[in-house]
Amino acid sequence: MTIVALGDSLTQGYGLPEAEGFVPQMQDWLDARDAEVELVNAGVSGDTTAGGLARVEWSLTPEVDGMILALGGNDLLRGIDPAVSRENLRGILEAAEARDLPVLLVGLEATGNYGPDYKAAFDAMYPDLARSYDTLYAENFLAPLSEDGDPAAARRFLQADGIHPNAEGVARIVAARPHRRGARPEGARARRGRARGRRRLTGRRRRRRGRPYENGPPEGGPSG
Repeated sequence: MTIVALGDSLTQGYGLPEAEGFVPQMQDWLDARDAEVELVNAGVSGDTTAGGLARVEWSLTPEVDGMILALGGNDLLRGIDPAVSRENLRGILEAAEARDLPVLLVGLEATGNYGPDYKAAFDAMYPDLARSYDTLYAENFLAPLSEDGDPAAARRFLQADGIHPNAEGVARIVAARPHRRGARPEGARARRGRARGRRRLTGRRRRRRGRPYENGPPEGGPSG
């Protein structure tokens, strides 16, 4: 089974040695459990939801069996209208739905920098879309970095920029991911089962460190 991780620098592993990024560490987690899964690192530093929408069609190649969607951090950093981000994410989810691909949608939580209305709209778009498209859902990519709900505790798991997780932080995210799926609608389980039934797995295609994004555009700047 091949799963594309479509995201930004949090997915790509910005600032870390290749083996210590999110996708390689998640691949190691899967390999240790003998999961017949190959992850493709489709994270591009600096990418927004608009960038993800622009490249989703050629990212979901015929051999892809599922997608992790983790975008929106750069939209938040740039103060992009959450209504625009929502529509971009919707377009990505529709591309996956058209191929009957199961999706894990990974959200983020906005700070209060742009006011309560912005925060409410941004925070709501992920669970709303997860329900609308029957996806698996992880509430907040960075939530595992906060110990006992204390945001200040997350600092030791971040790089010097205060935005990107360090290797230890990524390890916490990977370790917590299976237990932080949040909403998991019945429709998502049913659709995933149908998709699995239609696909024939022809042996292990995994690679130890996760396959790189072979046809992707060059990476952007150091933002999210």
